[in-house]
Formats: sequence, structure tokens, C-alpha cells
Amino acid sequence: MGMQIGSGGASADPEVMIEMNMTPLIDVMLVLIIMLIITIPIQNHAINLNMPTGPSPPPLVEPVVVNIDVDFDGTVLWDGVAVNPTELDAKLQAAATAAVQPEVHLRPVAVVPYKSVAAVMAAAQRKGVTKIGMVGNEQFLK
Repeated sequence: MGMQIGSGGASADPEVMIEMNMTPLIDVMLVLIIMLIITIPIQNHAINLNMPTGPSPPPLVEPVVVNIDVDFDGTVLWDGVAVNPTELDAKLQAAATAAVQPEVHLRPVAVVPYKSVAAVMAAAQRKGVTKIGMVGNEQFLK
């Protein structure tokens, strides 16, 4: 009683392999991926800017600052003097048409309704005031 090796048939031909050898295919694919990674250029999303060098020169003239305060009840104060909406429009128009437009610092009180502040900002935009900023925002961080 001996051990049988092979198919047991009397043919001298070896059996045909049904599955494909995947090792060479995987090796070739890995080499192609590495070559692709090496040859792809690096994408730079940087924008080249010509930045000024050295310190900036001091401003020739100090800017004129206009303080607009909006009180808790919606009262608008122009440099400490209460103004109505018509006077505010006239003062904003004069500020917008000045040779050197003044900086407008808008300082609302923390409890003022937003519509009052928005009305002042809309009036400034309508009249053409471009140098406007909010002052005292740290009071809203509570």
C-alpha cells in the first residue's frame, strides 16, 4: 500500500492551475503607484505677494474721529450731542463728502436693541461713509 501522488492518472502532463498568481501583479501595481506619487508635482496654494519692506511711514495727518454712541433706548449721540435721524443723515452726508473722510466709531451700549444700531449703520452706508468701525465689542462677550 503505497501513497498516491498526483491525480493518479497515467498521463505525464502536470495539472493545469486554475487560479492566477497575483504576487507579480501586485508588485507591478505598487511600483506604478510609487512612480505616480513621485512624479506628481506638489500643489502649492500660496499666492506670491510683493510685501513692503521696512517700517511704514507715519501718517501725515492724524485722522479725524467721530464718535457715534447709541444709548439703551435708541438715542443717537454724535460726539456726545443727541441727534435725531434727520440730523444724523445730514451729519453723515457731510462726513461722507468731506475731502478727508473722518473715521466713524460706532459705540452701542450692551443692552441697546439691534435695530437701533442697524439703523445707524444703514444710514452711514446709504450716505457713503466708508470708514466706520465698531468700538467696545468686549462688552458683548459676557
